[in-house]
Amino acid sequence: MDDRWLQVLGLVLIIEALLPFISPRGYRQAVQQIANTPDRALRAIAFVVLVVGAVLVMLSHH
Repeated sequence: MDDRWLQVLGLVLIIEALLPFISPRGYRQAVQQIANTPDRALRAIAFVVLVVGAVLVMLSHH
């Protein structure tokens, strides 16, 4: 695996762990709210995040 991919994976893991580390109660509330969100809304949000992520990756290569 390329070193850059390991850096990206490490950064994702750090970002994912920040909220539960800083505020476990807030994290639990956020997860509960997500669990109560309709599938259609979750898909729409995920799609937007995927597009933004793809654009950022493409912009970083130029």
